Amino acid sequence: MANQWYDKGVEKFAAGQCTWGIGSAGDTIKAVGVSASYAFSQAHEFLADVPSLARVCTSPALTGKSYTAGVLDADDALFTAVTGAQVIAAVVYKDTGNAATSPLLFYIDSMTGLPFTPSGADELITWPNDAGKIAVL
Repeated sequence: MANQWYDKGVEKFAAGQCTWGIGSAGDTIKAVGVSASYAFSQAHEFLADVPSLARVCTSPALTGKSYTAGVLDADDALFTAVTGAQVIAAVVYKDTGNAATSPLLFYIDSMTGLPFTPSGADELITWPNDAGKIAVL
């Protein structure tokens, strides 16, 4: 599957309900590593739509966020002391502190570091370095 936006994530960007912003100007954006037990659907809206058992690891807030000509990027994401099922994709979302209100933005399964089988060590996932980076608006 190719990297994809969630439909409601696009709507939230367009409505100004989610901002990538740089530094304190933007929302808290995180990535969650998901296992094969998560079935992607563009109709999923919130983190609660990703079963908790499919959420293997969660990154801290993304740093180094940038946007140039509609292309979104950030520093690579480090997941620490990862254990559990094999991680096949990263789901990028706006963290509100509540899974029921944290909007899903992108599903990314084509990047360096994926898939990986957790060993208890830290795992770095490297956002794509092609023209699309994390996502294109």
